[in-house]
Parts: sequence; C-alpha cells; structure tokens
Amino acid sequence: MSGAGAREVAEYDVAELLRLGSATLYEASGLDCFLDAAFRPAWDGAAIAGRAVPVSAQAGDNLALHHGLEAAGPGDVLVVDGGGAPFGYWGEVMAVAAQARGIAGLVIDGGVRDTAQLQELGFAAFSTSISIRGTIKQWPGTIGIPITLRGRVVHEGDLVVADRDGVAILPSGDVDRILDAARARAAKEDAYLARLRAGELTLDLYDFRRLGDPIRRAADTNGAR
Repeated sequence: MSGAGAREVAEYDVAELLRLGSATLYEASGLDCFLDAAFRPAWDGAAIAGRAVPVSAQAGDNLALHHGLEAAGPGDVLVVDGGGAPFGYWGEVMAVAAQARGIAGLVIDGGVRDTAQLQELGFAAFSTSISIRGTIKQWPGTIGIPITLRGRVVHEGDLVVADRDGVAILPSGDVDRILDAARARAAKEDAYLARLRAGELTLDLYDFRRLGDPIRRAADTNGAR
C-alpha cells in the first residue's frame, strides 16, 4: 500500500481490533474518524478489520469495483464512494471473487444485494442501502486515490474497523497510538463495570453530581406522586 505510514494489517491482531470494537477505537483516538451512521452492516454480525483500498465509482456504475478486486489483496477492505446511490453495486458473485483473493470486506456509500448469500459466505459488507437495482459498466473509476465519504477522507492504507456499532477509519500513521489508548480505555471500563455491578451509581462513578441536580416535580399536598 502506498498510503503514508501504511503498515501491513497482519502486524496488528485483527481479533483484538474487533474485540476492542469501532466505538472504543474511535473514542480512544480523539479524532473525528467515524463514518456517517448511514453505513450499516448488510447482515447482522458482520465485522471487518483491514487496510483501506479507496475506490471511486460513478453513480449506478460498478466497473470501478471490478478493478478494485484486481487491485486489492489479502487483508484489504474496499472502501467505495458510490455517491450514496441506491444501486446493487455488489453481490454474491463479487464477494466470492473477493474472498478468493483474501479481501477482508467492503464498505460502500451505495447499495449491496444478495445479503443472505453474503452472510452464508461470511463476507462482511457495510453499505448505506440494500438495493437490487442493476448497474452499468462504463467508467473504470479511480483506485488508491483518497476519497471523501460524507465528509470523512479515506486514504489508502488507513485501518478500517467496522462492526454493528459503526465504522471507524483510523489514519495509518496514528494506529499505534490509538491502539495503546484503546487498550487503556478498555481496561479502565472493565474496572468501572466491576464497580457498577457492585451497586455504585454512574453519577458517582463519573463525578457527575458536580454538574448540578435536576429539577424535580414537587409532590402535591395530598401526597400524590
């Protein structure tokens, strides 16, 4: 991968990345590195961790995704700007081709189809719509050039972590720092959970009482509640 500071995702523990999850990694990053909430898993339980290969496609045209299959390799995630158009850019056939190349998954601002088959294959896809509407094959698109997905820039080699909570795009040169911060955050939350299970209130755990008390409805003179 040619992205600045890019590293092989194999150097990271994919299971650990997925265990930490998109939310913890995003919060630990201190960055606005989340994708819009419109990006949702095509099937329940889908999860990805891998390097981003950005692809730009024309609305309703999936030729660029076919070129993306050639450009991507083991551990990569195709991250596609399809303009948010509700077309079926990706389905079972392309997922089988992707898995044969070791491609980890797909994130697309656009539609996918064959969701039952994607689940059977275990191919993780995240999209902004599910659509059976067909595509044309005319514009070859761009591969490896940074794209912007609803305000979020994605570079080649960035680390993608996606699960049912959302999609985090971690800048390639900042992954080590984010991982260290996420591990510390997870350990801290484990300690908090133990205190909560013992009956402590979140108001006290997080010192929220200092922020003031709520206005409460006064009981009427008859003692009604």
